[in-house]
Amino acid sequence: MLGLKRSAALATIVCVLLAGGRAALAALGQPSPWQLGMQQSVTPVMDNIVWFHDFLLYIITAIAGLVLVLLLIIMVRFNARSHPIPTRTTHNTLLEVAWTTIPIVILLVIAVPSFKLLFFQLIPPPADLTVKATGKQWYWSYSYPDNGKFEFDSLMLKGSELKPEQPRLLAVDNEMVVPINKNVHVITTGADVIHSFAVPSFGIKIDAIPGRINETWFKATREGVYFGQCSELCGKDHAFMPIAVRVVSEQAFATWVEEAKKKYATKETLPVNLAAAQTTPR
Repeated sequence: MLGLKRSAALATIVCVLLAGGRAALAALGQPSPWQLGMQQSVTPVMDNIVWFHDFLLYIITAIAGLVLVLLLIIMVRFNARSHPIPTRTTHNTLLEVAWTTIPIVILLVIAVPSFKLLFFQLIPPPADLTVKATGKQWYWSYSYPDNGKFEFDSLMLKGSELKPEQPRLLAVDNEMVVPINKNVHVITTGADVIHSFAVPSFGIKIDAIPGRINETWFKATREGVYFGQCSELCGKDHAFMPIAVRVVSEQAFATWVEEAKKKYATKETLPVNLAAAQTTPR
């Protein structure tokens, strides 16, 4: 009876901890203290990643449970005390066929949704908006090729600059702004060394390589600010290179674009006619 009470108490504690972990996930777009599992999903890609993660967890648990049961059976039935004369069986056709075919079937069951998820992640749908993210040492620069000639840098805020609701080491001075429920095509490159653009709530992670363009995409379904970090060891300030994406309504995004065109307008430089410059007057 005492053992049952202790088991019930232990189960209650585990449930409370799990509930606390789920509650910790309530803070969208950033990690939470004592968080269990991944950050809450806000994109179709991340929804699929979470589903696939849970699907694999069931398979792994079943395999681990089966192996544990087999080990216990062997320990109980085939130890020297209960089975002093060992069997001399060397082959069992049915068993050998089973332990060959069952793992193949399991791998096929895993492969089908895995390939579907890879195609879903890597083949962007028609874009409603394109954002270019350039990794630099050690900050990000963003431009919007479809919305005008402007570009801005996004640097991490220092502790003294943070507002009460802004997370330490993740908040930035200029956030990347995108509209809700739109396919955002992100193209990445590096200005100096290899960086990696990653936002966990979006389910995206792509390298930013100098001299090369990579691409990814997301479709945020909830407004808010979502944080990520450079996920490639890129130098001494690698840990201080956060990513902040603000998802807003279409109207708010249109207003922001008009303000950004004035605030972050890039200066056009006229081409220099070197031949004319080098010609000396007679």
